[in-house]
Amino acid sequence: MIRFTAQFVASAFALDGCPRWKRTEVALAGRSNVGKSSLLNALAGVKGLARTSKTPGRTRCLNFFAVGAKLALCDLPGFGYAKMGHEEAAKIASMMHEYIHGRVNLGAIAILIDCRRGPQHDELDLAAMAADRAIEVIPVATKCDKLRHSERAAALKRFDSMRVHPIFCSATSGEGIDELRRRILGFDRSDTAKRAEPQ
Repeated sequence: MIRFTAQFVASAFALDGCPRWKRTEVALAGRSNVGKSSLLNALAGVKGLARTSKTPGRTRCLNFFAVGAKLALCDLPGFGYAKMGHEEAAKIASMMHEYIHGRVNLGAIAILIDCRRGPQHDELDLAAMAADRAIEVIPVATKCDKLRHSERAAALKRFDSMRVHPIFCSATSGEGIDELRRRILGFDRSDTAKRAEPQ
């Protein structure tokens, strides 16, 4: 198993509340029921690092986790949760837009997508938003333990619109977790770090 240490540092509700550091950040994004917290806990090998809940949509802010000496993860609020009020959903959308377009530390976005449904408009819009800033997109096909082997090819086909081969992951079985760790730990963009002056 690849060593991957992550430590919670801070939460922020706006760009000016984000940590003032030079770490390169990899954001974790996805729908409220896609299993972001479970995957984050699996990445770090710590069950309670990110709070999990049976009720989707609990995360309402940007949560930052230091990874090693140079990297960080930013857990973005989940989107697409039907029971969230319109005003609150608008605030979260605005906060995510501000972060993705204005955070100089941001180097990549891992977009978590349920492998059984594939990317929808929200995920494709998020990928396009990242592409506008030349931010790397890492598609992560979650909950792959729920697929039969015979269903894998069809699930992979659903990701054609993203033009990047997804990493099939399962927080339950552990499949793909090491591969995702490797992608994150290898993402040390010195040009991002140089531009990421304290804000």
